[in-house]
Amino acid sequence: MNSQELEACAGRLEEFLSNLLQHMGRSERRHHGALYVQGLLLDGERKSIEPLAQRVPRGNVQALQQFVGQSPWAWEPVRRLLAEQMEEELLPAAGWIVDDTGFPKQGHESVGVGRQYSGTLGKVGNCQVAVAVHLAAEEESVPLDWALYLPQAWIQHRERCRKAGVPENTPFRTKGELALELIDHLLGWGLRRQPILADAGYGNNHEFRQGLANRQLSYALGVESSTVVWDKPTQRLQPRRRGGRGRPRRPYYRGEPKTLSELATTLPAERWRTVTWRQGRRGAQRSRFAACRVQPAHGHVQDRPELEPVWVLMEWPPEAQAPTKYWFSNLPEGVSLRHLVRLAKLRWRVEQNYQQLKEELGLDHYEGRGWQGWHHHVTLVCLAYAFLLLERQRHKKNSAPDIA
Repeated sequence: MNSQELEACAGRLEEFLSNLLQHMGRSERRHHGALYVQGLLLDGERKSIEPLAQRVPRGNVQALQQFVGQSPWAWEPVRRLLAEQMEEELLPAAGWIVDDTGFPKQGHESVGVGRQYSGTLGKVGNCQVAVAVHLAAEEESVPLDWALYLPQAWIQHRERCRKAGVPENTPFRTKGELALELIDHLLGWGLRRQPILADAGYGNNHEFRQGLANRQLSYALGVESSTVVWDKPTQRLQPRRRGGRGRPRRPYYRGEPKTLSELATTLPAERWRTVTWRQGRRGAQRSRFAACRVQPAHGHVQDRPELEPVWVLMEWPPEAQAPTKYWFSNLPEGVSLRHLVRLAKLRWRVEQNYQQLKEELGLDHYEGRGWQGWHHHVTLVCLAYAFLLLERQRHKKNSAPDIA
């Protein structure tokens, strides 16, 4: 967005921010919050504080650094107001997308930084990693809430955490646990329940799936081809007692579970159907799919209680030598194949979110090192992203031809 475009919509931006920034308190904070969002919206390769301050009228580097990195305004009320507003704007919503993204970093002082795997990098690298929940509709999506992942090396180094401003006694939490906490935030804010969508990094975790089921949430989650299932409902059998002093025999199963890849290749050809899930810029998006009911076999492999039966959705593109993707879903038995496919494929929108958040709005450009500054920056970037989304919707509405 250049300065002329921003000036043309200045009134709409002021109105948009006036409600969302109200919980920041003093007028100076609201003023600097509005300036910061303006700087994020304006064109420029770097959206760190110094170049950002040079783009906005009367921008002051020191004042903006203090506002983002040290000012004690709470970010959660701002995110809550934004989530409530965007939920109404993106009707009808289709799902909540759980995902994580990396923030490449130099050095070792930025909060949460370490050598860890990042999907952004596609490898292990020096970075921060954050978990987010995005609200997705058929044509748009927007991030609602974020959690910064802290590796165990950080949690075990209390002085390092204290120096970075991490709240005292913060426990170690896996990405799945952080995602469930974020979902609890959204439910606590009174947002409408949505199906949960995520890739195999979350879907492979049966504790995460069970956590969603315990919250009475439906899901469509990616899983790996090596995941084992029973293709017919089963349960453990209790062994007969035997005399003597030997160790008691453990419960057992009849037969062996199958991997999802084995299950897919044994399905008859008529079970596979071509489904179109959306119209893209390159035409109709379609592939071959099959779905059937299975019982995850984690109890067999890990000596844990069996999980409830779920759908397994499998994709086998016509040009592929073998199935390429798999999902578990706890949607009801009567759900259509087309609905399963459209829901599972909705997760692609999160990649568009990250592209714009990073390339256009500087999500990963923050150069401060502290916990508070990171959360402030991410919150303000989300405000800028939401405003751009609303401007796109407004433009589409105004440019749509009238039909008599």
